[in-house]
Amino acid sequence: MYQLTIEQSFDAAHFLADYNGKCGNIHGHRWRVVLHIETEHLKEDMQERGMGVDFSVLKAELKKVVDIYDHNFLIEKGSLKKKTMTVLQEEGFHMVELPFRPTAENFARHFYEEFVKSEYPVAMVQVYETPNNCATYFP
Repeated sequence: MYQLTIEQSFDAAHFLADYNGKCGNIHGHRWRVVLHIETEHLKEDMQERGMGVDFSVLKAELKKVVDIYDHNFLIEKGSLKKKTMTVLQEEGFHMVELPFRPTAENFARHFYEEFVKSEYPVAMVQVYETPNNCATYFP
């Protein structure tokens, strides 16, 4: 079995609604997304001969997925008053409303589910909120 690992990162702000602590306030992270692919077989065609997956292609695919969140304010849908959302939009802030609470755990599952739709044999996804805090999702 071969396991390939690639990563991308993005910078974004968030807060945890209804959280009694520091994370209930707006703050930012350099989110690091680590994608693990597993395969038993290496490709045999000329371009990718001896590879499980072309790292450059996989890295570009992951970058497309995570770039949606880069330099945005990540908000759980319904966690801010409509008036607050309107004012932030009028001020030109970039926001991404999510159908889940923006935790490392939820992002790990989200990125896993995004990549499982593709042709890649995803083993697991890890999301680091900080260099020392990581959430992992695998089936």
